[in-house]
Amino acid sequence: MQPTSYRPCSALHFYGLPLFSIRPKQMSFYAQELKQWSGYRCCSHSVDRGLFEKSVQTIIFIWISILMAITRKEFLEKSAAAAAAFLVSGLSAEARSNAQAKIRVGVIGCGSVSNMYLPHLSKSPFVELVSTCDIKYERAQAQAKKFNIPNHYPHIDAMLAGQPFDLMVTLTDMQEHGRLNKQALMAGRNVWSEKPMANTYREGKELLDLATEKGLRIWGAPAVVNSPQFAFMSQAIQQGKLGKIAAAHAHYGHLGPGWSAFFYEKGGGSLPDLGVYNIATVTGLLGPATSVVAMTEIVTKERNIVDEGKIKVEAEDNSMLIMAHGNGTLSHVQCGFNYFDPYGHEGEGQDKPTISIWGTHGNMSLIGYDWEPFGVDLATRDNEKTQRFVKDAGEYVWQEGASVISKALVTKTEPLIAALHALHVLEIIEATKESGRTGRRVDLRSTFKWPVV
Repeated sequence: MQPTSYRPCSALHFYGLPLFSIRPKQMSFYAQELKQWSGYRCCSHSVDRGLFEKSVQTIIFIWISILMAITRKEFLEKSAAAAAAFLVSGLSAEARSNAQAKIRVGVIGCGSVSNMYLPHLSKSPFVELVSTCDIKYERAQAQAKKFNIPNHYPHIDAMLAGQPFDLMVTLTDMQEHGRLNKQALMAGRNVWSEKPMANTYREGKELLDLATEKGLRIWGAPAVVNSPQFAFMSQAIQQGKLGKIAAAHAHYGHLGPGWSAFFYEKGGGSLPDLGVYNIATVTGLLGPATSVVAMTEIVTKERNIVDEGKIKVEAEDNSMLIMAHGNGTLSHVQCGFNYFDPYGHEGEGQDKPTISIWGTHGNMSLIGYDWEPFGVDLATRDNEKTQRFVKDAGEYVWQEGASVISKALVTKTEPLIAALHALHVLEIIEATKESGRTGRRVDLRSTFKWPVV
């Protein structure tokens, strides 16, 4: 017989039998049973097994001793005190265990994005940074030294075979994400991937299926659904403050990175680098898209890249798409690498709307970028004067995804960021490119749990 829950009274009653009635010859049997029960307790609630078993053995010894030498009244008094001490000790051990629990993280890709991720990860109480990896080995070494990370590797094979870790954070060129993420899953690691999580919807679906098959998890950036501005906008829509939603518009662009060629190579483009943010936010607010019609172009045919010189642009650098969300709702997203932006690549000081939503009873706009929000402007038929809400993003930053996932893994909670949402966004990007090539409207098959908030 195995207990189904942890009850304090079990310390005095073993399977319903008062311990003071147990004969000494029976004690060895019950002692063994209690040890098995202690193992069940440890596995279920992550208590330190060694500490727990030592405590149980101590209690058994006390019970055996006092059973042979004291009266029933004395036994009840002494065993109650011992049980109380044992319970407090066990709970204290569990509290210490939970407080000290951390996710061991290995970071692959030690370029510019790691300069944002690593400071955030290093400050998380739920993260232990175990290793860095980069094919430009000196970068992995430099970041490991800067953030006191004990291990560094020149190749993913070496990292996966090296010091054990729980979560791989993928920050490499986007074209490599699918291959590397699969390799990590095959090696038994959970994955947080910068966007996109794969190069195609099919590849992304295979990654998610593989993770499920192996009892692992995979997530993909962006983390825009975590901001308090997103929560405010989603709740306003769900509460009917805007009435029936008719349309939405979102835009994000700058003049394009000059530090790496992969943005402009096949599999790159402004959609998986920039448009991915707005697509995630708009679908998160309005619900999954059912179809897409789009146009994609290349404005700047050649680019000058640091350390490489002039390269030919192969991926789109100017895109516009329209999504249908059902019930007549349409949204429009535009992105590109040819947008003059006085706020620069960092978006600092951006105080203009970048996402707007219109309904029959009101309209609402996100101020700043969805990855760097500064507020929400809202006007309704009940209050026609536009008011600004949620002027502070709190602790939200765009690079928080891996830290949030680590906390979720430790606390066994489900984050707002969802793999199915990232997969849906990936399908929309792929459908946008297909529509741009063919001029056709493309139906979508993926979906995700909605509303997010």
